[in-house]
Amino acid sequence: MTVLLWLAYKGTRYAGFQVQPNALTVCQVLQDAMEAVLGSRPDVKGCSRTDAGVHARRFALSFRYDGTVPLRRLPLALNAHLPPDVRVMQAQAVPEDFHARYAAHAKTYCYRIRNGAVDDPFDGEYTHRIPKPLDEGAMQQAAAGFVGTHDFLALCAAGSSVAAHGDTVRTITRCEVRREGEILTITVTADGYLYNMVRILAGTLVEAGLGKLDPAEVPAILQSRDRRRAGPTLPAKGLCLMQVDYPGLVPQTDDKTHHA
Repeated sequence: MTVLLWLAYKGTRYAGFQVQPNALTVCQVLQDAMEAVLGSRPDVKGCSRTDAGVHARRFALSFRYDGTVPLRRLPLALNAHLPPDVRVMQAQAVPEDFHARYAAHAKTYCYRIRNGAVDDPFDGEYTHRIPKPLDEGAMQQAAAGFVGTHDFLALCAAGSSVAAHGDTVRTITRCEVRREGEILTITVTADGYLYNMVRILAGTLVEAGLGKLDPAEVPAILQSRDRRRAGPTLPAKGLCLMQVDYPGLVPQTDDKTHHA
């Protein structure tokens, strides 16, 4: 059968999800755990590659499963062989031809900023601190300019193979900025992303929040397709994949998983 695993991981010490020859990745430690439990290293299909240092609350991956461990026990079995910063949260059966990346309808990321003079030792690994005051109203005005179907080449870092083929049009359905005390959270939902797109988008919103960018400039930035017109690429540690949406697929509750 084809199985969908939902993972949560802290990306601090990993070079992203995808296996790399000379760096530790989330996929590598997961496949190590699979080999310990299943006796083989299945070919896994991740919903995203995620950059080095990026975190995930709900990362999805699919693989062909022919093991004997019941699905309800598979998360605990794998977690027993995983480091504490990577956890399998759920396992569920999905259609035979399911692919975690290509079946995804939308993905939601959050970027967290601490807008204060002092780091918090309890969330420093998950937030990027900006000491100068940020105007979240201006940031939200700028965020609204990114919603819709656009060519996002201006928000793509150099070296993207996708951009090299000209495939840079994406649809953002949600782009919001919310403040709770010192914490500003930028939430973006889109049907797909370019290389470093959310981190550059967040950097552009910060420029608006600092008064360095007029929010009304966003459409012109996108139309220019010029990376130099957008803001800086913010550090990876503030970024977290929050959710992946699949049409017609409801994430199973613990009850349902228990009876899988």
